Amino acid sequence: MVVKRPQVAVAVLVPVLVMFGIGLWGIDRGGMWRDEAVTFQVARRSLPQIWQLLHSVDAVHGLYYLLMHPVLALHPGEVALRLPSLCAAAATAGLVAALGARLARPRVGLWAGLLYAVTPMAGHFAQEGRSYALVAAGVAASTLLLARAATTDADGNGGGDGVGDGDLEDAPVGRLARHARVVGWCAYGGVVAVTVLLHEFAVLILLAHAATLALARMPRRVWRDWARAAGAVLLVLLPLALVSSGQAEQVAWLRPPGGGTVERLLRSFTGPTQLVLGPYLLLIALALRHPFTPPARRGELSVPTVALPLLLLPPAALIAVSRHWPLYDDRYVLYALAGAPLLAAAGAERLVLAARRVGLARREADGLMRGGVRGAPDPAPRAGAGAGPDLGTGPDRGPDLGLGPELGLVRGVRVPYAATLAGVLAITLAFVSQLPVLREDRDPARRPDNLAVVSAAAAQRMDPGDPVLFLPSLGRRSALAYPKGFHGTRDIALAEPAPVSGTLYGRETGPDELRRRLAGLDRVWVVAEPYALKSAWYPSDPTERVKLTVVGEEFVQRAEFVRKGSILRLYVRRAPTM
Repeated sequence: MVVKRPQVAVAVLVPVLVMFGIGLWGIDRGGMWRDEAVTFQVARRSLPQIWQLLHSVDAVHGLYYLLMHPVLALHPGEVALRLPSLCAAAATAGLVAALGARLARPRVGLWAGLLYAVTPMAGHFAQEGRSYALVAAGVAASTLLLARAATTDADGNGGGDGVGDGDLEDAPVGRLARHARVVGWCAYGGVVAVTVLLHEFAVLILLAHAATLALARMPRRVWRDWARAAGAVLLVLLPLALVSSGQAEQVAWLRPPGGGTVERLLRSFTGPTQLVLGPYLLLIALALRHPFTPPARRGELSVPTVALPLLLLPPAALIAVSRHWPLYDDRYVLYALAGAPLLAAAGAERLVLAARRVGLARREADGLMRGGVRGAPDPAPRAGAGAGPDLGTGPDRGPDLGLGPELGLVRGVRVPYAATLAGVLAITLAFVSQLPVLREDRDPARRPDNLAVVSAAAAQRMDPGDPVLFLPSLGRRSALAYPKGFHGTRDIALAEPAPVSGTLYGRETGPDELRRRLAGLDRVWVVAEPYALKSAWYPSDPTERVKLTVVGEEFVQRAEFVRKGSILRLYVRRAPTM
């Protein structure tokens, strides 16, 4: 059966539009949180200033900052900050659909893409001004390129194990096939390289792709070409890995994964509500049920051989490493989410075809009982019966999941078309059941902090010329992200601004100079992180210790304003004791 491109185009385009619509809903939520604020203020620096910063901190996000630089140069705002992530999430939904259409059939791709789009975790990072949605798009694109390159390589465009290469190279067709194979693997390696430069933990996708080739029993030629591409990726990643290893203090806040880590990630990938989680897991189990999991032929890819390693191996590897060297956070493995909807869609396809087989068997039995001399009706469809556009049919379906040919009509309704709509309806119900989760996620209070609120509070209560002390220095991020609220105030501890100093939050003066500056003040505003005001906090930096000591000994609190993630306090100098 010849592939109908309109079916695949519809199967890909619909999830893209749905994901874009969901991500666009509430994208301007009225404030950045701390990580987004870093993107906002770093990407707006000059290119030399960004390069200077990456030598000391945040090298792992360097390429992302460089990509965001022209975006924010055009329009420095919160929507522009999040728009690349939204576009990347929409692209990922389309790429997941394209994978499903290639490995199975268009309706499987449609279901998988829509499932990805309505997953709250995908919607969350579609509205996050960080690199994780872009990494997910890169991984989905590289997985699709792997499927194309591996199947082209294994299908005989040059022979399975490289036998007869010389003869093929002498023929025009052989040279074209070789050129196409080289281009395919170069495209794969290039996309993976860009993806791991966006975030180095994406290198774990190579582990998943190797498992895919092993499960599909790919010939040596495919392994050789993949190994070359993977080796090139590792060489590209090596300088970044060396630089970022010297900046390991950036992830010192991470803790070893606990007992609820796997369950939390599972609910994030499949849906946090019980109404969605149960059926989702059942469909994944159907997709993996023996005997359909092994490929029918050597070198043949299927949904399980591609999606299962993608879903399991990157999170499992990072969690295992983090038991001894804490590096794990859910956002670092967002890209593995794509495996879950692919498996669920494949499970739904098997469920539909199993139901059709049961129905046809009953009809055949009824026909035998009623037919008598006339005999039983032939269950096989006539060639070309019911021809027309249909998301449920389609060739180029890869291994066809081992589920047999297309079957005919049931009560005058074309079954594949009805099944496609039934799947879309089920996904719509899943979306409706998760609407409260999606709506809650668009509340700025769901983020760890809201720097716009802190800046607004400062604008209401601080007067021009008021001295401000940030405790610790990273508390300055609210002033960097929203400087209007702190306009006219004096940053007492600052010696060199952040862009000039090549740091995230600026370079502060030494402890002796800070004491001298504080000695001439009668009042000072303190913008503090909540943990910095607890007695248990003892900073290693001597300047931070001077802030605590001088404010605690020489000043008394006059007023306090608490905002999510930050505390504003007004201190006045103690009256001299008689």
